Amino acid sequence: MRRPIDDLPEYRSRVRGCLLGGALGDALGAPVEFESLGGIRRQYGSAGLTEPAPDRRGRVGLITDDTQMTLFTVEGLIRGADVTAVRRAYLRWLDTQQHSSPPPADGGIRTGRLREQRWLYSQRAPGNACLSGLRHREAAAPAPFGEPGPVNPGSKGCGTVMRSAPFGFRAQSARHAFELAAECAQVTHGHPTGYLAAGAFAAIVHFLMNDLAADGSATDSAPLAQAVRRAMDLLSAYPSHEETTRALRAAVSLAAEGAPSPERVESLGGAWIAEEALAIAVYCALVNPGPHDVRQALLLAVNHSGDSDSTGAVCGNLLGALHGETALPGDWLVHLEGRDAITELADDFAAQSAGGHEATGDWLTKYPGA
Repeated sequence: MRRPIDDLPEYRSRVRGCLLGGALGDALGAPVEFESLGGIRRQYGSAGLTEPAPDRRGRVGLITDDTQMTLFTVEGLIRGADVTAVRRAYLRWLDTQQHSSPPPADGGIRTGRLREQRWLYSQRAPGNACLSGLRHREAAAPAPFGEPGPVNPGSKGCGTVMRSAPFGFRAQSARHAFELAAECAQVTHGHPTGYLAAGAFAAIVHFLMNDLAADGSATDSAPLAQAVRRAMDLLSAYPSHEETTRALRAAVSLAAEGAPSPERVESLGGAWIAEEALAIAVYCALVNPGPHDVRQALLLAVNHSGDSDSTGAVCGNLLGALHGETALPGDWLVHLEGRDAITELADDFAAQSAGGHEATGDWLTKYPGA
């Protein structure tokens, strides 16, 4: 079967779609992240949020730590595509949460172009486990799958899932995408469900990018549903998979019943933990799977009493990877913070994947160590 990477314009569109779609969902959900469904309806009307709204700063389209960390995941994969490179990228993200502007370059971790983006230097409700995990300055080897990891061994917050879509972009196989995502999730979260949910998400993205709907024209839920099933089959081989498997099964079963609603979204949980965030995003994408349904899918993904920016982000990642950037709402994109930088990063990743970059000059300034 033809792989999107064999067609650079298509592949680039779908990498852009995944990153920009995730950022759109993140920014859409940010203003209502800590609101109850009742509170959302009181503020925005009986239909809830129906379009991008100003956040607490009075601005529309601002992303959160979900997109920030996802971008640094991409940067780490460009540089090295291993746990060490990704962890070092996350340490550059940690700088953005601890400084008001880029600290001086040091020739080591503090290098590269992404960390110089001043708009990233803003705290957007970063997860405690992400912060505390990265403050363990000494790297620890990942635990065997199914066992508690060495850092925050009891944490399974959704901070693992919301940053893990890029692992699925060009992995050698779905298993490779799964395991690299799970190992990198252990940098901050050690609960097996937390890192296995991240692995399952990366595997779904891998299947969407590399094996399914290669012409980008899917109009029903079949490609996404197949990707989810295949990821669940892969997940089942790992010890301690049960919580994530149960959450995904619930999402698939609920989607089959039709009649999507915020109340049904809330039956899957609050999304503060990894498996619930993944399940809610999968459900919202499955019931709104077509290229013309992205707007509705994202709105469903954020109108609930839970971690709305994370579920919006993961849902946007899924549909963007499936359909490419042309399916994203253009009137929402114009307000998106960092849009040009996100697009440039996506294009650089796609170019490197296709062997179309020069490993000299400006490239090495942007991605030293790549």
